[in-house]
Amino acid sequence: MRITLSIVVALILLHPIPGLSAANLAPPNIVVILTDDQGYADISFNPNHPREVATPHMDALAREGVFFSQAYTSGHVCSPTRAGLMLGQYQQRVGIYTAGDGGRGFNPKTKIFPSFLPNDYTSIVVGKWHMGLDTDYPKLKMHALNRGFDECYKFMGRGGHDYFNLRGVNGPEYAPIYRNKERIKEGDYEGYLTTRLTEEAVAFIDRKKQEPFFLYVAYNAVHAPAQAPKEDIARMQKMFPQLDKKRAILMAMLHHLDLGVGAVVKKLKDEGLWENTLLFFLTDNGGAKAMNANNGILRGFKGSLYEGGIRTPWVVSWPAKFAGGRTIDAPVISLDILPTAIDAMGTKGAAKRVFDGKSLLPLLMGKSAAHHPVLYWNSGEPKGEWAVREGNWKAHGFKQKNELYDLASDPSEKTDLAAKRPELAKRLAKRHETWLAEMVQSAGKSNVTWPRDRATAEEPKPKDAAREKKRAARRKARQRQNKTK
Repeated sequence: MRITLSIVVALILLHPIPGLSAANLAPPNIVVILTDDQGYADISFNPNHPREVATPHMDALAREGVFFSQAYTSGHVCSPTRAGLMLGQYQQRVGIYTAGDGGRGFNPKTKIFPSFLPNDYTSIVVGKWHMGLDTDYPKLKMHALNRGFDECYKFMGRGGHDYFNLRGVNGPEYAPIYRNKERIKEGDYEGYLTTRLTEEAVAFIDRKKQEPFFLYVAYNAVHAPAQAPKEDIARMQKMFPQLDKKRAILMAMLHHLDLGVGAVVKKLKDEGLWENTLLFFLTDNGGAKAMNANNGILRGFKGSLYEGGIRTPWVVSWPAKFAGGRTIDAPVISLDILPTAIDAMGTKGAAKRVFDGKSLLPLLMGKSAAHHPVLYWNSGEPKGEWAVREGNWKAHGFKQKNELYDLASDPSEKTDLAAKRPELAKRLAKRHETWLAEMVQSAGKSNVTWPRDRATAEEPKPKDAAREKKRAARRKARQRQNKTK
């Protein structure tokens, strides 16, 4: 009698393979690999990838794990997504809407990811932090070790970092790399940054392989600046002479990023840790147009709330608990990572936080086919871009402007249906208003809300405008002062 693949998968989910899963399975190691500005089609697992894209290690991970075809980040740029991931909540709840908000950071007393780990876990962040600056050095109140992490090898700048000058783009006072709370010494300056981050991640696994751990590998590749070893750029240009130089550099950067993902996975397997490791792989937002990224059929790039700015390649793996080799189409979001980890560790009752994210385990273990009924995004002022997804419908707009798309038939968001379905467009816009009213205003702007009816909108009072002008002048003065320190 023939048994279909779907039946086989169901049997595996319901009856795990002996030796891979058991009732008394130890809490898993948690690994989050977050890439930076990687295009949705800049992974060769995507069937629509350009021919110059080759990511064999990412592809192997996607084939072994569960790939989510409609996975989102909570932010359209780097730091908001990182804040949401660490909180398990919409980052707007702590006033983070923009890269500037995220770069400044948020209340260091607010609990983030490592604070929800059992006491026997050791945690480390490797790579890009982007949740607070080090302008108060050596106090470093926004530093990862003051936010619950046990170790780090990271930089705290505004987002980018030179890939060859590890001291920082403009010298040791700008975006220095920290090993724990110490700025790295002269002997640590050598190497290509993507490779160095991989080496640090692998070394951490080697040190902590006898105890449970949380490894957060936040690569800054393939974020600007466009830098890669010359020989790799030359190889790409020779193989694909039709590419412009920036695209060739991006492919060389992607090559080293893929090698890093492969090295981390290989180390977990070599040490016998792979089966009981819950691993997440995703990027922090859509690919960047300025870096010639490719988002495939998706509209828009990083900085946009169209699909190309917020949909991410996403893989989840935990071989001891659920079968891989599958694709799940239910919409999920990066806010789900922390609640999933808490669920996997069996500490849900101790979390004491109402998360916006939801555990993915019911989806992954075949116990549920539905997940988020609705998802929200907001870019803050002055752009005022927003989006809501409910089922296959996505409302999108800029302040008072409404658009409506059916993602089931139009994932490229080419056909605006707001005029044909005005009531639905208005209802979803109202859902966004209601959600936004629950959020905290941005620290960077006096107001992130706007009236729906432009005709009834009150003009700002002159004294309010003057006050904002003075505040802007003070911010600029502080920025100039910081640069001269």
